[in-house]
Amino acid sequence: MNSVLQDIELTGIVPVIAIEDAVNAEPLAKALIDGGLPCAEVTFRTAAAKESISRISKSYPDMLLGAGTVLTIEQVKTAVDCGAKYIVSPGLNPKVVEYCVTNSIPIFPGVATPSEVEQAIELGLNVVKFFPAEGNGGLAYLKAIGGPYRQMKFIPTGGIDETNLLSYLKYSQIVACGGSWMVKPEFIVNKQFDEIRKMTERAVLLMLGFELKHVGMNCATEKESMSNASLISQLFSLPVKEGNSSNFVGTQFEVMKKNYLGAHGHLAIGTNFIERAIAYYERKGFSFRKETNVEKNGKRVAIYFEQEIAGFAVHLLQG
Repeated sequence: MNSVLQDIELTGIVPVIAIEDAVNAEPLAKALIDGGLPCAEVTFRTAAAKESISRISKSYPDMLLGAGTVLTIEQVKTAVDCGAKYIVSPGLNPKVVEYCVTNSIPIFPGVATPSEVEQAIELGLNVVKFFPAEGNGGLAYLKAIGGPYRQMKFIPTGGIDETNLLSYLKYSQIVACGGSWMVKPEFIVNKQFDEIRKMTERAVLLMLGFELKHVGMNCATEKESMSNASLISQLFSLPVKEGNSSNFVGTQFEVMKKNYLGAHGHLAIGTNFIERAIAYYERKGFSFRKETNVEKNGKRVAIYFEQEIAGFAVHLLQG
């Protein structure tokens, strides 16, 4: 998987933007970045697309910036010259795809049928846009056509919003979802960039789904651990489950059998997508203790932050 595609997958949501006036490009990009989505697909549906891509690319060179509604090879060249890092098209044009593949330009053409998926595979692609997603039967249809093509992954776009985002993202063959609900045209025209930032942040937090899973308590010995676990059990009528390194009381309390990270213990924060959560926090300047990484079946399921809070270590937990 190339680095652009990896970054798109870690971002999870691709804002699809139509900019009518290029003067709005930079403040719009900043609103997305501040909201937690350093990513945008600027569509060639408007005359301002070329200048908008150029402005964003120059002001925010690290932004994961793509060009959408690209229909011709000339538009590909224009978009790339302006700073676009990937290309998105509503349909599958073999000439456009072949040009991008030959020139190592990431491209995600739109598909809606098994025949188009097979054509994409023949052209050497392993990720395509599913468009229009809801108009073509939604997630149920995508699963139906995706089933025979396990090597193919999708970026569904069209009709996706806060009501169905999570259901799409939880399907294993989906890399990310495209959407425009946080960047509605009226928000851009009216320069409601703070509203865009708020909507973007809300979308990101919905995707990540942070939730306190349990509180960990440090004890010096196994005997002390069981004594405290028994007390908690009596107080709240919760079952005790003994483990190798700790005792769980219900699902809410983990009582350690020896002192571990944190002066007092730890907080376990669940998330829908741990890799996306890590990327989200790293963009905010937080760091993680790599030696605490826990994997199951080759996938990360837990890791601790470097930072502690009031004597508690904090770790993310795949929910």
